[in-house]
Amino acid sequence: MKTVKILFISDEPAPALWDYFDSSRLDGIDLIISCGDLPPQYLSFLATFFKGRVLYVHGNHDDCYVNTPPEGCLSIEDRVYEFEGIRIAGLGGSMRYHHGKFQYSEWEMLVRTIVLQFQIYRHKGLDILVSHAPAYGIGDGKDLPHMGFQCFHRLFRKFKPKYFVHGHMHLSYNPFQKRVTEHQGVTVINAYERYVLEYPVE
Repeated sequence: MKTVKILFISDEPAPALWDYFDSSRLDGIDLIISCGDLPPQYLSFLATFFKGRVLYVHGNHDDCYVNTPPEGCLSIEDRVYEFEGIRIAGLGGSMRYHHGKFQYSEWEMLVRTIVLQFQIYRHKGLDILVSHAPAYGIGDGKDLPHMGFQCFHRLFRKFKPKYFVHGHMHLSYNPFQKRVTEHQGVTVINAYERYVLEYPVE
């Protein structure tokens, strides 16, 4: 069975892909997806050397993307993007804790998920949900800036994606934090810095 290798990146540029870049480190990678809070120049840099698509959602610190979006990259905010038959949806941003461009109340994010579900129906399902913030109660924080969204659980129950991939929670915050966990049939991945997912396709 063929597999698609997806490189997820988030929150901190990986030195191996930035300071000490070697293009061979992208060998075998089919798709790059940023889960937010990365310099737009970093994404543009990767897009320059990578032969495939670089997708992204916004992090809560990505206000600069409004005037300086990453060149050669594609936002998947509030949409479903299909790659090799894999249906990928994006919902960036974090819980609102001040007036940042990409911060949302629980209600605002719920509205976004409701709008997104029409695209999911159109694509006949969802395989990977990509966000910046985690889901409530799954590896999130107790403080408002790092609290996850409850409405993501609604998408889990309704569409049962195979994977939910997020950023925002730096692994340095908690040395015991798991990078990969399971929740009601959904594999939840913290993409902090970088994580490679091998997704089987027919």
